[in-house]
Amino acid sequence: MRRALALVWQSSPAMTVVLAALTLAAAAVPPSVAWAGKRIVDAVVARSREETLRWVGVELVLVVLQASLTRGLGLVRSVLGSRLGTDVNVAILDRATRLELRHFEDPEFYDQLSRARREASSRPVSLVTESFALVQNVLTLAGYAALLLRFSGWVVAVLMVATVPATIAEMRYSKTAFRLRNWRSPESRRLMYLEYVLANDEHAKEVKLFGLGPLFLGRYKELAEQFYREDSRLAIRRAVVTHLLSLLATAAFYGSYAAMALMAAASRLTLGSMTMYVLAFRSGQQAFQSILSGIGSIYEHNLYMSNLFSFLDAVPGEGVIVTVPKTDVMHAVNGAPTEQGIRLENVSFKYPGQEKWVLRNVDLFIPRGQSVALVGQNGAGKTTLVKLVTRLYEPTEGRVLLDGKDVREWDRDELLARFGVVFQDFSQYQLKFRENVGVGSVKHLEDAPRIARAAERGGADAVASGLSAGLEAPLGRWFQDGVELSGGQWQKIALARGFMREQADILVLDEPTAALDAEAEHAVFERFRHLAEGRTTLIISHRFPTVRMADRILVLENGRIAEDGTHAALLSEEKTYARLYKMQAEGYV
Repeated sequence: MRRALALVWQSSPAMTVVLAALTLAAAAVPPSVAWAGKRIVDAVVARSREETLRWVGVELVLVVLQASLTRGLGLVRSVLGSRLGTDVNVAILDRATRLELRHFEDPEFYDQLSRARREASSRPVSLVTESFALVQNVLTLAGYAALLLRFSGWVVAVLMVATVPATIAEMRYSKTAFRLRNWRSPESRRLMYLEYVLANDEHAKEVKLFGLGPLFLGRYKELAEQFYREDSRLAIRRAVVTHLLSLLATAAFYGSYAAMALMAAASRLTLGSMTMYVLAFRSGQQAFQSILSGIGSIYEHNLYMSNLFSFLDAVPGEGVIVTVPKTDVMHAVNGAPTEQGIRLENVSFKYPGQEKWVLRNVDLFIPRGQSVALVGQNGAGKTTLVKLVTRLYEPTEGRVLLDGKDVREWDRDELLARFGVVFQDFSQYQLKFRENVGVGSVKHLEDAPRIARAAERGGADAVASGLSAGLEAPLGRWFQDGVELSGGQWQKIALARGFMREQADILVLDEPTAALDAEAEHAVFERFRHLAEGRTTLIISHRFPTVRMADRILVLENGRIAEDGTHAALLSEEKTYARLYKMQAEGYV
């Protein structure tokens, strides 16, 4: 709760103070209304016209004040809730932008992210408003208790005790509901995924073509029905048990009501006092029940807030010191490294929670300016090797060095600025054409000449010229006037995005022309050969006309480098590379 209050204060100190002030004021009004009601009844019984009108006027003012405070509290809670919901979501997304790639590929951590996002917009402000409401009800109850003590201390005790069992039951079921929702987080993500597949343009073609609608809809309904059964069973048990226990409070009220009525009938209690005590008891009981209910709600909110804070705390923050072993490879002369290039030293990698090694004991040096092609079957570790070099992953064993310096010692932004990368599974942003290219170098997003050059180098300029709005054309179908492109056109945009980093001295192309026709592919690589002069290039491709352009070819098998040499040398060895090359060549005969 302390951290939640801190979040609220950080979001808006002014509104937090206003909320506290209105809460305190609203707490004092209800007992005052009860006291005014007593004076009205006593004045009526005494047949005093002036006293009656005076106290009716006082009660009117108090009721108007109460309504105004209630409306003001609702307004402040709404505005503060909107502010806080935005701030908490920004905090979650800010944390997400600083996660490592491995976190998004870890199902357990992804569940943690989903749980945090699910409650982020509502739970923090609910926790805080419930806390302020609890204070308000405590103060209001204290006022009613002061009135009732004049009648009987036992009545106050009955007022307190009668509502406890129902509240304990509420807390118990809150905890059960929390555990149920946390336990089924993976299934909740599966439900959202099925909904996404059925209602998103990315999958619409295959869903229609392969008739996947009934299959996925059936799975969605089955999972949704399972959630419905679990939730409804819990809701029914919760409602029945808490209702039965709440009847204890009702019985206590009417027992006290009867005692007060009998005392008034015996003239041991004035009619005005009886009216006040009955009102105080009923309202006090409601206030006490609200207090206990508030405690239950705060308890429940705290359970869900633990998801948010555990996510925000789970990932180490900036400034973490990484201890890197010394190397004998780099020798400095006047503080400058003599080695220029990429080196992998006994690198092994496997995904968290997996037993299979994707890469195993890889030793490799790529001198600066060399063009290297990576060849191998799917799953051989080609893309993983690239991600290790760019520090999207960190090795499970061994280390990766760039210019003699461990990549973990590099400033991340400085390191990534050295690379121009195009992955096969590139993103298709629902943004303008210009922005789709420009995001390749965010700081140059408004640099029109640079974007134009990148579009030309990637072959995307022809795509832009075919659109009525040119570089300003919105792409994708999510928003109004958006233009959908073919796979090959999107790939040209992805290539142009990679060429935005003109300062990059290492170019990485991971199956960059898979969706292009032969003529477009040839044009891209002609441009690439020109742009790659003097730069280190890593090319992953299954197309051997592309591969043979490289200075050096590496064949990966079972996570290891099985062959290393030029195109001619590897053909002469008649091993895996030669076999794959001949198989592809035969397809053109």
